Amino acid sequence: MPSSPERLIDLNADVGESPGEAPLYAFITSANVACGGHTGTDETMRAAVRLALRHGVAVGAHPSYPDPASFGRAMVNVAPAALTRAIAEQVAALVRIAEEQGARVTHVKPHGALYGAAAARSEVASAVAVGVASVSPALVLVGLAGSASLRLWREHGFRVAAEGFADRSYAADGTLVPRTVPGAVIADPATCAAQAIRLAAEGDCATICVHGDTVGAAAIASAVRHGLKAAGFTLSALVRQARET
Repeated sequence: MPSSPERLIDLNADVGESPGEAPLYAFITSANVACGGHTGTDETMRAAVRLALRHGVAVGAHPSYPDPASFGRAMVNVAPAALTRAIAEQVAALVRIAEEQGARVTHVKPHGALYGAAAARSEVASAVAVGVASVSPALVLVGLAGSASLRLWREHGFRVAAEGFADRSYAADGTLVPRTVPGAVIADPATCAAQAIRLAAEGDCATICVHGDTVGAAAIASAVRHGLKAAGFTLSALVRQARET
């Protein structure tokens, strides 16, 4: 009998955002590095890239609305052309720093309010696509599973990766519960692992996220990684998935 196909899943974390993230890299396969919009400096980007290289973790850019005051988690009224420039500048900054250290950027995942706006509003998703394309159209764009942003980015010629969240609660319509709502962030590692396994098993997600600034993020990532492996998944960065699918 032919063997069953390998079930690949990426485990990513948003990094470069808070101290104490180093233990996360032992468990993830992709890192989304804050690159100056909501936080992130050349120094923090270099540190994140070094850790990714040390652990064999793929490097991705994590651009945001240019809004450090709210950590990129508030909607910002910015014209599409200005947003496109901001995205391009942030992604290019990480590409430059990664190349200096012999690494390459493989994917882009918007942060916070920009991520949610891209999922819901075509003009925002288009601004993200145009900004990223001006740096490299070969980058994979990561967005919320089931959202319109994935379809639009495909229309722009990008490879895309549908994402699920281990440590965030979902609303009935498949969107994320706002962080201002009690219970929106899940901190129990076992609960996060169970949700990650469910999302991966449903088959709609290529990657699962654990937020680097969630309390106990390393313990959550460890539980999620071991849970996914026990459920029969092979942990694999998005760049490898793109080669094998």
